[in-house]
Amino acid sequence: MAALLDVRNLTIKFPVQTNGTGEESALIPAVRDLSLSIACGEVLGLVGESGSGKSVTSLAIMRLLPPLAKVSGQISFAENGSPRNLTELPDDSLRRLRGSRIAMIFQEPMTALNPVMRVGDQIAEAVLAHQPVSKREAWERAVAALNDVALADASRRARDYPHQLSGGMRQRVMIAMAIVNRPQLLIADEPTTALDVTIQGQILDLLAELRVRFGLAMLFISHDLAVVSQVADRVAVMYAGSLVELGTKRDIFQAPAHPYTRGLLHAVPDLATDRSRPLEAMEGTVPLLQALPPGCAFEPRCEFRIVECSRSLPPLAEVAPGHWARCPVVNVRRG
Repeated sequence: MAALLDVRNLTIKFPVQTNGTGEESALIPAVRDLSLSIACGEVLGLVGESGSGKSVTSLAIMRLLPPLAKVSGQISFAENGSPRNLTELPDDSLRRLRGSRIAMIFQEPMTALNPVMRVGDQIAEAVLAHQPVSKREAWERAVAALNDVALADASRRARDYPHQLSGGMRQRVMIAMAIVNRPQLLIADEPTTALDVTIQGQILDLLAELRVRFGLAMLFISHDLAVVSQVADRVAVMYAGSLVELGTKRDIFQAPAHPYTRGLLHAVPDLATDRSRPLEAMEGTVPLLQALPPGCAFEPRCEFRIVECSRSLPPLAEVAPGHWARCPVVNVRRG
């Protein structure tokens, strides 16, 4: 299946001051050599700890990184079947795509929404930015979008301000704003993190319903493996800025190849977990981005490491059809 979004060799670096003089003296890699793709109608789950590069990757796709960020690689988006490199698009062409063909649900709705604008006006503003319609029609589309996300009494709630809504309601507003222009790709950055379990389940069900109804492809970003297992078709695992494993949901959750992925899964309790014993934990800590080893970032913590792991960043190796892992000794471990 042809890719709707195709990211190739994406590297993102940020300048930092290390000598106390106020001058830039180093570039810190937040993302290293990331490649992934999403097909039309597919959901790709992007998993990793805080600081692994998930949100930075999503902001790079949307071209919302600060000007000081150094971005290399290619991000292609197939608008109406014609691939376009987003990193080279002029600003006006990018603004036409962003919010229309590609939309994003941000991590914290209370800070993403304007506190002094009615939520209906904020959704209508997204319509007016991309559609040649009147303000009245834009408002009607905003209310319709709130109905699409199952916000009760949408016509009345559209006149509310963000502080008058609960966390789950604000998240529905954010989703309505993202889908109102019927995008092809939806990027959901930790959309359920601040919600309780009941509301989290409702939001996941809503996203699944909208995916089917509107034929959405989705990049679903989360640190919660249980959530990703519910929504994703394929899963990409990141560690310290690098993609370490990529495969179908079944590959990742039933036959994980990379030791980091295995460690993550072993640390999650289930109904069969022996409660009298402590949970398994990976030894060591995540390296600082300014002190990454030259090779695999997980190598200092890995019990299977070999000399090659410390010399250079290992390439992604296909360990099974469609299942990739960034590990030179993966076949040894899989036994």
